[in-house]
Amino acid sequence: MDYLSSWQAMKAFTASRTQNTPDEIWLLQHWPVYTQGVAGKPEHLLYNPGIPVVRTDRGGQITYHGPGQIIAYLLLDMRRLKLGVRDLVRKMEGAVVDLLDEYRVDACGNEDAPGVYVGGAKIAALGLKIKNGCCYHGLALNVSMDLTPFMAINPCGYAGLRVTQTSDLGITDRLETLQGKLAEKLKARLKQ
Repeated sequence: MDYLSSWQAMKAFTASRTQNTPDEIWLLQHWPVYTQGVAGKPEHLLYNPGIPVVRTDRGGQITYHGPGQIIAYLLLDMRRLKLGVRDLVRKMEGAVVDLLDEYRVDACGNEDAPGVYVGGAKIAALGLKIKNGCCYHGLALNVSMDLTPFMAINPCGYAGLRVTQTSDLGITDRLETLQGKLAEKLKARLKQ
């Protein structure tokens, strides 16, 4: 799905929520796009290899989305769930760590730089927008994609940050399988 359409759909969903609107997790992939968060600094785009750049309303700096990457958008009523932003970020990171642990891949979050890392390389990026006690946007997990576009940016604002993906870590399950497992891990973490 193209990024702009999904972003507009998330904003519309969030704007029309009521106290009774069920929370949702949207799982999808995007066509190649760089997204730059509200505080995103233009110098973190080192050069543009011809990929669209979208200034978006989530937190964080610049990242890349493309085919072969799981996008999990969390559309949650944080008040109803009694969740703060830091709690939600830790739960999102924990879900990815739990998923990778199933494959005996040692991963961790980083309080100073939200996301999930394997051996110092970023495998999942996070970014959220909170509006009226509800959130949208979410996380991107690299599965089996062309990582070259990351070389044109300082991923998440960190110069020289390496990125990795599940296929480079010996995980052979298809993206669709990993999507389902990630959704289950997210739901489990959100219930804790």
